[in-house]
Amino acid sequence: MKYIFPTNYNFKNKILGIIDYPTMIFNIIFFLIVFFIFNTIFKSLNLKIIFIVIFYFPIFLFSIIGFNHENILYCLFYIIKYFIKPKIYLYK
Repeated sequence: MKYIFPTNYNFKNKILGIIDYPTMIFNIIFFLIVFFIFNTIFKSLNLKIIFIVIFYFPIFLFSIIGFNHENILYCLFYIIKYFIKPKIYLYK
């Protein structure tokens, strides 16, 4: 049986069909940064787990759910671009 994909079909490789590769790399890097920061600050394992969940889990959920299935890196880029030059969007 042959499958015919239309030419305008946007096929993205994803890990487990949920997260694309650049977003997963961003999640891993962000988790490692948060982990090392809170690992140096706190000695108690409970505090480490609580603060890692508080700071990492919302970003992880946004990367899975996303904004209309948009890549989280593009969303962060658009937010930073808006904070640098908000007049561009205001005039349009």
